[in-house]
Amino acid sequence: MASPQKIFDMGLGALVMGTVGTLIGILMGGGYLFVAAGLGVLLGMGVGVFGGRRFFAGIFVGTVLGGSLAWGVSGPENITVGAGAGAAMGGFLGTWISMLLDTFGHRTAKPSTSTDQEG
Repeated sequence: MASPQKIFDMGLGALVMGTVGTLIGILMGGGYLFVAAGLGVLLGMGVGVFGGRRFFAGIFVGTVLGGSLAWGVSGPENITVGAGAGAAMGGFLGTWISMLLDTFGHRTAKPSTSTDQEG
C-alpha cells in the first residue's frame, strides 16, 4: 500500500507536469494537446513515485516566473511561451540546486563513529 506522502507526491507530479504538458500541447497545436497533457501526467506521477518534491517546486516557480516575465515584456499573447520555457528552466535549475545541496550536505555531515571494532 502506498503511503499518504507518496500519493501526495504523485498527485503533485500529475498536476505540475500535466500543466507543463498542457502548455506544450497548446504551443504545438492540433491534436497534440491531449497527447502532451497525458504524457505530462504520466511522467509527473512517475517522478512522484520517487519523491521529486524539490523538482516539482522548481518547475512550479519557473512556470509562474516565466509566464509573468513574458507577460510583462511582450504582452499576454506570449504567456504560454514564457511559462513553458520557465518550467523547463525551473526543472533544470531545481535539479541542479538539489544536487548541489546534496553534495554540500555530504561534505558537512559528521563522519559516523563506530563503537564496534573488528579485530
